[in-house]
Amino acid sequence: MRYDLVIFDNDGVLVDSEPISNTILAGYLSELGHPTSYEDSIRDFMGSALHRVHELVLEKYGQELPADFDETFHGRVFDAFRRELTAVDGAADVLKGLAAAGVPYCVASSGSHERIRVGHRATGLDVWFRDGTVFSSEDVGRGKPAPDLFLHAAERMGVAPERCVVIEDSALGVQAAVAAGMDVYGYTAMTPRERLTGVTGSFDRMDTLLATLGW
Repeated sequence: MRYDLVIFDNDGVLVDSEPISNTILAGYLSELGHPTSYEDSIRDFMGSALHRVHELVLEKYGQELPADFDETFHGRVFDAFRRELTAVDGAADVLKGLAAAGVPYCVASSGSHERIRVGHRATGLDVWFRDGTVFSSEDVGRGKPAPDLFLHAAERMGVAPERCVVIEDSALGVQAAVAAGMDVYGYTAMTPRERLTGVTGSFDRMDTLLATLGW
């Protein structure tokens, strides 16, 4: 099937940010008295918006995170992004190929708009995203696994959900795409294929994506 819109997750799909942000998140939560390993963070929070961190910590420990938690966490992450973040291998070539073929694409991320911008600028991917093609869970209020973000992106891009394909690397993101009625291909560089229940297909190297989608 040839799709009318390719919707990319951002963290772990376009920018190699998951190891950085989850290391920082696990460390910060542990610092606050909520012991969290890197593996815990990947399992519980990968692909989700920050409100999920607040919700799970409250549920598990019966305590709210500090009022400045988001600001402090973002500050630490953005500093690290500017120092060491890289694009996922092959991501720029995929975006270049889609643009050359005239295939519409956008990004729909659980991260904030600022997080997306910082990551794209640090890696040079900002040149591939024009105004109106970057969407965040901030735009809809509920992050993945709710389908709201993907449905919002499709609506703003003027494409019916069934004509969209989502590129995801997290179980929560796959759930959101399936709930939105979209096909979804799982990128398995970090997440095993068996954890991405409901995917249309999967791939483990970004430079194979265009062929996988038939372009």
